[in-house]
Amino acid sequence: MSDNLRSQVVTQGVQRSPNRAMLRAVGFGDADFTKPIVGISNSYSTITPCNMGINELAQRAVAGVRNSGGMPQMFGTITISDGISMGTEGMKYSLVSREVIADSIETVCNGQSMDGVLAIGGCDKNMPGAMIAMARMNIPAIFVYGGTIKPGNYNGKDLTVVSAFEAVGQYSAGKIDETELIEVERRACPGAGSCGGMYTANTMSSAFEAMGMSLPYSSTMAAEDAEKAESTEKSAFVLVEAIRKQLLPRQILTRKAFENAIATIMAVGGSTNSVLHLLAIAHSIGVELTLDDFETIRARVPVLCDLKPSGRYVATDLHKVGGIPQVMKMLLVHGLLHGDALTITGQTIAEVLADVPDTPPANQDVIRPWENPLYAEGHLAILKGNLATEGSVAKITGVKLPKISGPARVFESEEACLAAILAKQIQAGDVIVVRYEGPKGGPGMREMLAPTSAIIGAGLGDSVGLITDGRFSGGTYGMVVGHVAPEAAVGGAIALVQEGDTITIDARSRSLHLHVSDEELAQRRASWKPRPPRYTTGVLAKYAKLVSSSSLGAVTDLGLG
Repeated sequence: MSDNLRSQVVTQGVQRSPNRAMLRAVGFGDADFTKPIVGISNSYSTITPCNMGINELAQRAVAGVRNSGGMPQMFGTITISDGISMGTEGMKYSLVSREVIADSIETVCNGQSMDGVLAIGGCDKNMPGAMIAMARMNIPAIFVYGGTIKPGNYNGKDLTVVSAFEAVGQYSAGKIDETELIEVERRACPGAGSCGGMYTANTMSSAFEAMGMSLPYSSTMAAEDAEKAESTEKSAFVLVEAIRKQLLPRQILTRKAFENAIATIMAVGGSTNSVLHLLAIAHSIGVELTLDDFETIRARVPVLCDLKPSGRYVATDLHKVGGIPQVMKMLLVHGLLHGDALTITGQTIAEVLADVPDTPPANQDVIRPWENPLYAEGHLAILKGNLATEGSVAKITGVKLPKISGPARVFESEEACLAAILAKQIQAGDVIVVRYEGPKGGPGMREMLAPTSAIIGAGLGDSVGLITDGRFSGGTYGMVVGHVAPEAAVGGAIALVQEGDTITIDARSRSLHLHVSDEELAQRRASWKPRPPRYTTGVLAKYAKLVSSSSLGAVTDLGLG
């Protein structure tokens, strides 16, 4: 029990604290007042398949806490379904929800003097939101992933939610008929769990396992399998033991832990969103982490896993052949992981991985042998140049042309861009610019899955570039560059691009360049004026006022101290 609450409820003679009376009403008995109070942050929701199975896991966590000598106290937090809100105005609330989740968990745990917290999350922002709160509070904590969805299937091919988005592009390009489009939509998401490829949810769950804040193997378990509930209950036991030992997030979330997470994300081919979220978590815990650190690690870590969106397999396939521990052991053996980093179990990473084989199983190609990686270097590159002086983020693997130069096709919103693609107004060689979709300008930094999937579906994925100050879904691939900073809303160079300007995206040199003279850019900047805010009240207005650059993680508490 926390010092704050313990001091209020301790018995002195016949006196009783009012706090004890309130706690008795929610189930405390005399013996329970000596037990650690453990918050169970439950993001259960029927809004999305990602979270619809979480309530059962929360109940298993409650049982685990009770059976290990703790006193569980369950509370709810929110979720936004990126997949459902994608391509709509509602998507502006997705990244905002990360901050709401973090604030809500911090508020309840600190407001009720919790001794520790077990957070269960499914959809993309549940995970970084929970981890930001854990980092801020620095009370014993563990994260439980709600689990991945199993793949759908149609005509012998595995499907994910991205398959449905790409089918729209295929349909508009005349490559499939309406019947096939509907069949893909019907079969893409067969049950509970988060999007099945190495998209943002599975990327962040993998990162947290690599950081030592989740149990081994838990990040790739299917939501509907029994082992997920068993792992949840075990997580509760581990957390109560961490409370007794006072094993705190700041002992686990060190610089080494972040480097382990980045290396693992590179090896599995994870989402561009991981860059944004890890920067934000590092800020919350006080670890210095920059965009350049991702580039440094990228250059020395190969891509070992052949996973969607650009690869062939889904997270459940990875789980069957050893999951994240197998990938981490390969990195450890080759000196690319800090084996002395601590985990929530009290063991080091090296101790956790001691019994994992040094090499992946034979007769499978989900995880490639070290000597035959999918790519020799990591896939998440940091591009800089006169179009992104603070930096931008791109996936550079899985594209046939690592460099593209072409005329700018400028759009002031995602909707306008998508309409042009579906109307066949985009040609091979074009470089699409979608701006005023950044953290402040959107606000909320929408993901561009609909336009990028339409490009892929139309067969232009290898011949059209796209840059934006917004984000991309973890399901995006192709010659696309996001998180361009400074963003258009604050006068970044992306705001100065004009239709027809030549832009070069060069993955090899990791550059993003607008072929306009400095003098011309200066003239354009002198005539540029900031746009009035799109929202003047409510959560989006508050967010736009507070949010920092994407190059700093798009955090909302920068400079408040």
